[in-house]
Amino acid sequence: MCDYSLEMYSSRPAREGEIYVTTRFPSGSIGMAAPGDCTTAVCVSYGTRLRLENLPIELQQTLGVAALEDVVFTRLDSGLHHDGVKFANGAEMPLHRMGSGVLVSLIDAEKPAVRETARQAATELEPAE
Repeated sequence: MCDYSLEMYSSRPAREGEIYVTTRFPSGSIGMAAPGDCTTAVCVSYGTRLRLENLPIELQQTLGVAALEDVVFTRLDSGLHHDGVKFANGAEMPLHRMGSGVLVSLIDAEKPAVRETARQAATELEPAE
């Protein structure tokens, strides 16, 4: 889904084979977007398996996870933001806590050439915080 805090933006469903990047939208909310398009939120259904790359080191240490992790997109029932992820070790966190710049892909849609092109575009286009 797309968290209610992103309702004011245009949105579209995630597409097989694409790579997304967590992005801080002008409202301050973190969501997923295609690299280079920070005006359209990309929505993922709850229960979707995702691969996260470039998780910030502080999150890795706090949650006991690696820089690259497979997760399940989940709805969190507490807190302000409800879009979240659940790690294999059982840790859960809201998507907005990841910050900008984490690469996100659907696990079942891995395509190495598309992945590398998106990784390069995300690195070049993601503004520094």
